[in-house]
Amino acid sequence: MAHRGTNGSKLFMTVLYMVAVCGAIPITDLLDRASQQSDKLHSLSTILTQELDSHFPPIGRVIMPRPAMCHTSSLETPTDKDQALQVSEANLMSLARSLLQAWMDPLAVLSTSAHTLPHPSRNSLFNKVQELQEHSKNLGDGLNILSGKMDPMAQTISFLPYRGGNIGQDKISKLTNFQFLLSCFRRDSHKIDSFLKVLRCRAAKMQPHMC
Repeated sequence: MAHRGTNGSKLFMTVLYMVAVCGAIPITDLLDRASQQSDKLHSLSTILTQELDSHFPPIGRVIMPRPAMCHTSSLETPTDKDQALQVSEANLMSLARSLLQAWMDPLAVLSTSAHTLPHPSRNSLFNKVQELQEHSKNLGDGLNILSGKMDPMAQTISFLPYRGGNIGQDKISKLTNFQFLLSCFRRDSHKIDSFLKVLRCRAAKMQPHMC
């Protein structure tokens, strides 16, 4: 499964680089491919969360930080599809790119931490986090190319620094902080996927109520 996902990501980037050179593929098709990639990203983060949940201590749910503590929470984003439909295409692209950029370092922390996570599926978790990193990087590179074909506002990136580091020393802290960070990523991957689907719909010139 991971091998097919990797091949799909490579094909996605190959197509985007080709269009950057010759402009032969309609932007609607490119946004469709980007939307497919973001859907894979969110689906994989959901699978990871479910796998981690299988051995997550009840106390962890009590002490886990609130979603407002996620490092990307300061970025103002639409809270639902109706709000997203009111945001310009360039701003939606800027938001999606800003969120992806903000997860480069935290995903690296998750990847490093998965090796020593006190969880029976840590090898599987580690492999999936690596897939997340690859999908995220490829999608980010692809959106960089797409944003160059849009209004200059799409090139704007909001800086959202991640100030975390070691996820903890004891078993409860490691599992709780890992789960919290992953839940933040899952939330943001859903936003990215939603924004790209709205962009794809608009590019296809569909009516707002059909998006």
